[in-house]
Amino acid sequence: MNALQLKLGRELAQMKGQIAAIATVLAIGIAMWVMSISNYQSLSRTQARFYAEYDFGHVFTQLTRAPQTLLPAIAAIPGVARVHARISAEARLQVDGYADSVTARIVSLPMQSQDLAGRLFLRSGAFPQQDDEVLLIEAFADAHDLRRGDQLYAVINGRQQRLQVAGIVLSPEFIYPIRPGDVFPDFARYGVLWMRHEPLARAFDMFGAFNDLSLSLQREARSEDVIEQLDRLLDNYGNVGAHGRELQVSDRFLSDELQQLQVMARLFGGIFLGVAAFLLNIVLARMLQSQRELIGLLKAFGYRGLELARHYGGFALAIAVAGALPGLLLGAWMGSGLARLYAEFYRFPYLDWQLSPGLIWQALLFALLTAATGAAAAVYRCYRLPPAEAMRPEPPPRYHRSVLESPRLLHWLDLRARMILRTLVRRPWRSALSVFGIGLAAGILIMSRFQAAAVEHMVNVQFGLAQRDDLSIILSHPRTLRFAEELATLPGVMAVEVGRTVPVKLRNGHRQWQGALTGLPASGQLRRVLNNELQPINPPEHGLLLTGFLAASLALRVGDEVEVEVLDGARQRLRLPLAGTVDEYLGVSAYSERNALNRWLGEDALGNRAWVALAEAQRGDLLEALRARPVIASISDRQAMVSSFRRTLAEGILTFTLIASLMAASVAIGVVYNAARITLAERGRELASLRVLGYTRQEVRALLQGELLSLSLLALLPGIAIGYALCAWIVFNFQSELYRIPLLTTPAAYGLSGLIVLSATAASMVLVRRRLDGMDLIEALKARD
Repeated sequence: MNALQLKLGRELAQMKGQIAAIATVLAIGIAMWVMSISNYQSLSRTQARFYAEYDFGHVFTQLTRAPQTLLPAIAAIPGVARVHARISAEARLQVDGYADSVTARIVSLPMQSQDLAGRLFLRSGAFPQQDDEVLLIEAFADAHDLRRGDQLYAVINGRQQRLQVAGIVLSPEFIYPIRPGDVFPDFARYGVLWMRHEPLARAFDMFGAFNDLSLSLQREARSEDVIEQLDRLLDNYGNVGAHGRELQVSDRFLSDELQQLQVMARLFGGIFLGVAAFLLNIVLARMLQSQRELIGLLKAFGYRGLELARHYGGFALAIAVAGALPGLLLGAWMGSGLARLYAEFYRFPYLDWQLSPGLIWQALLFALLTAATGAAAAVYRCYRLPPAEAMRPEPPPRYHRSVLESPRLLHWLDLRARMILRTLVRRPWRSALSVFGIGLAAGILIMSRFQAAAVEHMVNVQFGLAQRDDLSIILSHPRTLRFAEELATLPGVMAVEVGRTVPVKLRNGHRQWQGALTGLPASGQLRRVLNNELQPINPPEHGLLLTGFLAASLALRVGDEVEVEVLDGARQRLRLPLAGTVDEYLGVSAYSERNALNRWLGEDALGNRAWVALAEAQRGDLLEALRARPVIASISDRQAMVSSFRRTLAEGILTFTLIASLMAASVAIGVVYNAARITLAERGRELASLRVLGYTRQEVRALLQGELLSLSLLALLPGIAIGYALCAWIVFNFQSELYRIPLLTTPAAYGLSGLIVLSATAASMVLVRRRLDGMDLIEALKARD
């Protein structure tokens, strides 16, 4: 080893504490990047493989009834590779030992037996051979512990039938099985069943016909062109409008999850790598400042600037290696654990998680870029520093009294506080950077708490202020409003409100949205819409109310006209003004007044939706009475929706909060500890002089601790601003049709953030206390400033 290598080894050993702090922050950044990107790649690979192997369609549509003789014309549409026509319908189930209402979607199996294995993944059991045998989606089967040979009862088109479970399957179309109208899944109360084509056609009188269509396209085909021609072919058959994968619920949820993984990877990876670069820059700048004369001597003895630049660059490289390798291992461990959570939630037949070589190289490259960014300025100064100037002592800085050192202010401070104040204000850049680093840690903590508070607010607004019903009932077809009187006579019913829902397509120029238009009763109390101040408003009689996100996506403002194409019945085309916007966090919707909607449709007073308030003690009796009415297609329980919402998000939110809190605390410790070590190195002679002059260890320790505590207290206010900005960034990037997170921060989040930062400061003080107490006074006094 040459002299510079020996010098580098000694310096790494002497500064192992600071190196460990920087390497820890760097390792956390690498780990977050590896965890998020590895799961993104894993889900993407698994999704693509599952879709390809089991022929997940590209275009979907539902209709009232179309003859199978239409299938050759559909297959002849340019770009169509395969056509999958089937019968699909909603049914109600009764599972032994389960009292709540259960809704299911029953789908007919392909008539050709060889197509079964190409469309469904058989987890256990066998494909149906008898008319009363069915296949169950795995999530529903697991929720009720159903296995091959078990029995359940279904009300199919008003007739109760006994069904026997033949097998448990997975489908790319129902990776995320969710009941129509819901936002989150409820595996116990909603399932998907597959039945042989003949018995389902017999139940719905659909021989030689179909009402559900899935198309697989050729590689070069454009789904928009296929959808346009398909809608024209099916226009007279009750077609509700074809759509691509982007509107398929299961695929949309999975795609949003993939997008969020990318967002979190960019956010946390960038934050932690930036902090590591910042700490490395401070450490190297201090090292070069203290070794200024040594650099001059080395250059005078013949060492070139490039050799010395490589020497100090090697210091940064050693830190990069020390952080990258543990970061890769930690990221792989967290990534595999998160993959197991995804495997339980998203029902894939397999989850192909692996740490790809490309991702490893990306992580190493990020570590090197972080080291290069942090070391670049210091290494460049070392390279450019002339030997004669380096060997000359650095001129002392010129100090002047700042505004904060005015006599009026200093009059209120004791001597120790004055010393701390002067130390901070006379090194403004270093103090500002330390404050920013600690504030960044506080901001991350605020952001982590924001997620939990935002979810709780979403629950309170959506299921406390807007949806106040206990049960939401959907009818199989519209009925006169007299059915509300029938519902009111059932046991436990305290109030009933009736609405009307029709499928529509809204257009504004080239922008369009396909969904449902819901007619609400005037002055309703069970299902309300809220304005931006979360106050209930009455549905308009002469226009539409749209959720704010939907109005923005259609580029509509209040007063603008929107084209409404009804996708049911007489398929009217209307032009209606936008009367206002409503504030909803879950899903996107369009609303009007119920009687006005019926008037636009040219119909009598009809309804196909009901909201019910019930006496909790009679819930079981009411559900039993509702199950006996064939006209009821599905029943949604508000309590179950809240539980599903919490269960779906709680585990991820709590895991995220814990990880982010621990990592932010590590950033705070790293920044404060490095600030303490640098301060101790710079002021060693000063502190030793104070000891010699008679100051006790406690008094000298209080000066250093007071400086660190001042930095942390000064960082709290910028931390609040940084935390709010990070929360706003998440809100902006997580907006989708499925849900929007409100920008909501709480005093508890700020308080907890400050408490953790101050605790991290206390931990850093403990770490440097031993070094401060064990200072060699003679050596410190010999050192040159």
